Amino acid sequence: MMDQRRDDLRQNDLRQRESHRGDIPQGDRSVGELLGDLYRGASEVIRLEIELAKTEMSQKASRVGKNVGFLAAGGAIAYAGFLVILGGLVGLLGLLIPVWLSALIIGVVVAAVGGFLVRSGLKTLQQEQVAPQRTIETLKEDREWIQDQRR
Repeated sequence: MMDQRRDDLRQNDLRQRESHRGDIPQGDRSVGELLGDLYRGASEVIRLEIELAKTEMSQKASRVGKNVGFLAAGGAIAYAGFLVILGGLVGLLGLLIPVWLSALIIGVVVAAVGGFLVRSGLKTLQQEQVAPQRTIETLKEDREWIQDQRR
């Protein structure tokens, strides 16, 4: 959506420049006018890129925040139910072996599973790229375009 808006603004800017150029023949434009056009165009591109970066970062922050909220709420609810189940398992296993040994066995198994889940969740969060990739790419393109215009 931002890409379309940026493209529309660029096209509008080009149309405006073309209408102004009709007043002055290309060969009669001063260097100052040409540099002014370049400066105005570059300023508009930079402003649009900053707007795109803000939008992209807020979208990513929103997705990450939402997922962290779900993770926390789900974890709290599951934790309560899990404690009840563990108590039942310790009691059940306590019928066969001493209760302290059944609690130790259940605790080690639960700790191992929990460690695996934490490691898996951290790996998934680390894969989320926070940098605004589209903005970085378009900034590179804009830099190349500006450099081409200066030649």
